Amino acid sequence: MKVNWKKTALGLVSGSALLALAACGGNSGSTDGSNADAGSGSDEKTITVSVGADYIDYINEVKSDFESENDVTINVVEMDMFDQMDALQLDGPAGKGPDVTMSPYDRVGQVGSQGHLAEMTLPDDGRYSDTDKQQVTIDDKIYGAPAMIEAVVMFYNKDLIDEAPATFSDLEKLAKDDRFAEGDDNVGFLARWTDFYYTYGLLAGYGGYVFGDEGTDPSDLGINNEGSVEAITYATDWFQNVWPQGMLDVSANENLMLDYFNQGKTAAIIYGPWGVNGFEEAGINYGVAKIPTLSNGNDYETFGGGKAWVVSNYSQNKDVSQQFVEYLTNEANQEKLYEMRHDIPANIMAQETVAASDDPVAKAVIEQYSVSQPMPNIPEMSEVWVGAENMLFDAGSGNMTPQEAADNAAKTIEEAIEQKY
Repeated sequence: MKVNWKKTALGLVSGSALLALAACGGNSGSTDGSNADAGSGSDEKTITVSVGADYIDYINEVKSDFESENDVTINVVEMDMFDQMDALQLDGPAGKGPDVTMSPYDRVGQVGSQGHLAEMTLPDDGRYSDTDKQQVTIDDKIYGAPAMIEAVVMFYNKDLIDEAPATFSDLEKLAKDDRFAEGDDNVGFLARWTDFYYTYGLLAGYGGYVFGDEGTDPSDLGINNEGSVEAITYATDWFQNVWPQGMLDVSANENLMLDYFNQGKTAAIIYGPWGVNGFEEAGINYGVAKIPTLSNGNDYETFGGGKAWVVSNYSQNKDVSQQFVEYLTNEANQEKLYEMRHDIPANIMAQETVAASDDPVAKAVIEQYSVSQPMPNIPEMSEVWVGAENMLFDAGSGNMTPQEAADNAAKTIEEAIEQKY
């Protein structure tokens, strides 16, 4: 059976009823997007939950217990998560937006600080790690409830190597194995290091960072510090002395890497869980593990990603909306989320259940997330993606030294932040 892996607000008042796992729900829900109370003459409240098409069945499955225990009607409307977060900023003030929706972690801080999301207090019941909490916090204010986690991991071909590489020294040995030779190059291990999302774990493991003060100080840029340059120098050696020239192609290297892996020519790659279906279709006997330890003994500290439930600051029913979000993130409903969607829950207790299962991908993501860093969620982060876009290409191609490439990226980011913020 194929796994539906996807590429990437809580109660102020709670009671025992919120901890029950709902049975089933068959309502299709309203599609008018209204966040007003239900019809006149009734004390029953209505809250509108906007989700992408792939979450509708889940909400309908779990909502009924909450509705009956809280005398509320949950209307489910369909809209893509990213489209909804963009639309909320106009629809909310017009009274047309949803009460509850979902947001990627890196949008929570920005949209919350702009005044579009309701501030929350997370339950003090041990369901979240400090990393989870940081994902939804900006300026000491919390604007969301962590729902699911995500991280890139290492996939390896069990028919080519007996066990997952534990260190980057193991990966370097693959690069010297003639079984993986492609002409003068070697494809034993591949990674999309021209993409900053994948490269950041390498930089962070050597002491680099994006913004100082745990990602909150844009005046302190660590993308060109000594550790970052050391990491870029290490990656440059792979580009120039090991990998095929195509691994420098920013637009095509993902397909190149996946083609090598799916053809059984590559033993190990760094990639996300969204690649699983493709590996299965290709008939690859794959394994999955936490990314190997770096040569300096440190972890490959990837960005930890995921999604959060958020409540619109324009909702007329914030209290009950936040209660519903707390209900969605309790242990039972987080386990149901994994059961139905294969999303790895943020709830630590639910995670323990998933980790005890026979799902190697989920186990690897949970382990990698535990050493990941929250992606900075301040608005200035958007400038980092653009500024760092060519950094590894410039160094790997030899157009610039690693230090020059890092300094150039830092200058681009700093100038953009100065102009826009």
